[in-house]
Amino acid sequence: MNYMKRISIRSDRRSGKPCIRDTRITVYDVLSYLASGMTESEILDDFPAIEHEDILACYAYAAERDRKTFHSPAA
Repeated sequence: MNYMKRISIRSDRRSGKPCIRDTRITVYDVLSYLASGMTESEILDDFPAIEHEDILACYAYAAERDRKTFHSPAA
């Protein structure tokens, strides 16, 4: 999944937080909804501007960010 086609970061939108395409819905918003127990179907029903692929892009973005920030503990 190439999330860069679906996730954008603009300084004039949501204080530069990563958002889904041309919406003001952030990656954080989507992941928080999922973590709180909302299903993907519920999110898509509540936010008709986003698609299944946008949610996959949020996962991919978070995974990439985690990969870049992971530090192994000192031995």
